[in-house]
Amino acid sequence: MKKLLSLLFLGVLFSSNAQQTNSPKLVVGIVVDQMCYEYLYRYYDKFCDGGFRRLMTEGTNCRNTQYNYIPTYTGPGHASIYTGTTPNNHGIVANDWFDRTTSRSMNCVEDSMVTSVGTDSQYGNFSPSRLKANTITDQLKLTYPNAKVVSMSIKNRGAILPGGHLSDGSYWYDFKTGNFITSSFFKTTLPNWVNKFNSDNYVEKCLKGEWNTIMDIDNYAESGPDNSPYEHLLGGKETPTFPYNIKEMTKDSLDYGMFVYTPFSNTYLTDFAIESLKNEDLGTDQQTDMLCISYSTPDIIGHAFGPYSVEIEDTYLRLDLELKKLFKAIEEQVGGQDYVVFLTADHAVVPVPQYLMDKKLPGGYFFLEEHLSDLSAKLTTKFGMDFLDYEDNLNLYLDHDSIVLKGFDLEEVQEFVAKEVQSWEGVKRAFTGKQLYNASMDDKWMDMVRNGYHHAENGDVLFILESGYLPKLADSELARKGTSHGSAFSYDTHVPLLWMGMNIPKQEVLRSIDITDLAATLTHMLYVQRPNALTGKPILEVLGK
Repeated sequence: MKKLLSLLFLGVLFSSNAQQTNSPKLVVGIVVDQMCYEYLYRYYDKFCDGGFRRLMTEGTNCRNTQYNYIPTYTGPGHASIYTGTTPNNHGIVANDWFDRTTSRSMNCVEDSMVTSVGTDSQYGNFSPSRLKANTITDQLKLTYPNAKVVSMSIKNRGAILPGGHLSDGSYWYDFKTGNFITSSFFKTTLPNWVNKFNSDNYVEKCLKGEWNTIMDIDNYAESGPDNSPYEHLLGGKETPTFPYNIKEMTKDSLDYGMFVYTPFSNTYLTDFAIESLKNEDLGTDQQTDMLCISYSTPDIIGHAFGPYSVEIEDTYLRLDLELKKLFKAIEEQVGGQDYVVFLTADHAVVPVPQYLMDKKLPGGYFFLEEHLSDLSAKLTTKFGMDFLDYEDNLNLYLDHDSIVLKGFDLEEVQEFVAKEVQSWEGVKRAFTGKQLYNASMDDKWMDMVRNGYHHAENGDVLFILESGYLPKLADSELARKGTSHGSAFSYDTHVPLLWMGMNIPKQEVLRSIDITDLAATLTHMLYVQRPNALTGKPILEVLGK
């Protein structure tokens, strides 16, 4: 019996040591919100040696990484990165969707059952309760309960979805106070170190300052002219040009929303991440911890100014320096090379469609208001009633109860709507919910829509637009400024994926990789069970195989 117990003890010890010996002490996941793959190369010569360029030259650069579903938005992107599966499994089908039970649009992380912690605003009423799959961070906590997981972002969904259901702390920005906050799903009170960090009033100091280019503006040859007609105007400025006098733009008020339109919010997040490293003792023992950081501001600035703006170039040159500072702090905390960093994006972005049109390239605008009005009229003519209930994310939701009461077949109405939508100029493909729910392999476009479809959250008819097109409610001068994302085309789906650290080979990988392969790779790096809904495949090159 003693011999058996000794063998069992040695078996447990060996199993524990296998993980502790072969896994890094710390894994740091970095998601840059709205980062195009080409930024790595367009700005390469201006990057410092310790940021993006270090990731590209010291580790593995997966140069052909793609999103394998639509819509390519922030919520689905973060959920897919960390669950290793697509929205048809994890359920985060968009940033928001129409909820049939409440007849309103619902945010992907909103939760009326939790309360704000660290603020009296409603910005803390969020949780991962709508995420239907486990994340790799959840799996780490399930397998090794002593592991620590901390996540953070300016956006609530950028912090909540990576941290998963078992996070030891997920923190995001409060637009009322400018502080980092959380919800009662994670904490009852903010840790002392978070309160101390918030008390520094960094945001207030920045709101009294100025955003100017980090280099002489004549050096920004990789971008278009600073004064561009395709960019939004912020804070009452007459032109979208540097410098941005934030104090003047906010009329000397504490406009916490304006702060996130500056690259200083990236600095704010980096400093918060470094404080979390120190105060949560991440990576200081033999048990692997995870730190998840999502930089939201590149997306916020990118929406306003587009991918060829001086503003976005300056943002990335500054973010490069933040990465260098972060990597230095990680190495000081962990010591040696006992860590792994990966960096990717939740989506990329289309050039401003008006810019494409002016360059005589494919692209344009799809104005929803006029098309939906026409569809409602045709439904009334055909069926005697307008069954169109709501539109969100190019999903058309029909009034199921009225269709039944009127004695019509739901599938008949869906097919009628899909046929009408398919005839609209600018629409590439239209699908009914039944087609997607029952679909077998068809083609790339249908597969990407199907991978992003979950019957409870999506509409009755979904459609996708032609390349370079953006949906807008109605035509206006304002509607033709700035840009967005969400499509199945490469400008939205092709993102960076960089790895650096312990046992990561120095190489470039050019074969096709799906974003869902990232968590599958971490599964083997961390010696954990595959998360419950994971469908990705490990990137063997990253594992040195």
